[in-house]
Amino acid sequence: MRRDLIAALCAIGLGFSGRTVAQTAPAVHQADFAIKDFAFGSGERLPELRIHYRTLGVPRRDAAGRIVNAVLILHGTGGSGAQFLRPQFSGELFGPGQLLDAAKYFIILPDDIGHGNSSKPSDGLHAHFPRYDYGDMVRAEHALVTEGLGVAQLRLIMGTSMGCMHAFMWGEAWPESARAMMPLACLPVAIAGRNRMWRRMVIEATHPNRPRDCGPRRTSWPSPAVRRARCRRPCRHRPTSTITWPAPWRTPRPSSTPTT
Repeated sequence: MRRDLIAALCAIGLGFSGRTVAQTAPAVHQADFAIKDFAFGSGERLPELRIHYRTLGVPRRDAAGRIVNAVLILHGTGGSGAQFLRPQFSGELFGPGQLLDAAKYFIILPDDIGHGNSSKPSDGLHAHFPRYDYGDMVRAEHALVTEGLGVAQLRLIMGTSMGCMHAFMWGEAWPESARAMMPLACLPVAIAGRNRMWRRMVIEATHPNRPRDCGPRRTSWPSPAVRRARCRRPCRHRPTSTITWPAPWRTPRPSSTPTT
């Protein structure tokens, strides 16, 4: 009897919650923006770079025709714009009367290069996909916002983790691009320590043009097991200070000797 009562209450609660979400969840529009002949910082080019994005709400314009209510939200490493549609985020921000009410704001959720449904190595080029970094990602975001969506100035840029670092880069490269910034879960400093170390090891273990003294050149990605082994073994058996990187990728440390 007691179990039946609890089950019935749960069913009623879930049904009510489902109807509430269905009534209040803002509509999501998805599309791709194609950037022709995209030039990467490495000097490599793609004939067409695809940036996938989602939007909620509609743009509102001032008397001069400028969009004034656009909000850009940037995801972290390994994520995508879709993560911000989860209830723990969208359910707290995008609903009626909430801070980023989709009835008031035009919310832009892009997938960065190498993430989600945007252009990435697994589309076909694999290990021969152009080398890209945060600078390339941010320039693609900027092209989407300004050229693809026609937004000259954002009301807000919000980013989490990697997206947080992108927000700082937006502020440095285009100071007038947003009226406000909200970087979350990062600091405006270079990646260092073990964080930088494991990223560098994965890059060098999988790069197709790695030096001959570091092993054979690759034409395809190694298996996940090989990648994990190459990343973890140095971490377990050697302190960070003893690991050296092949010359083509090593960043020289500034000299400690004073110069005149």
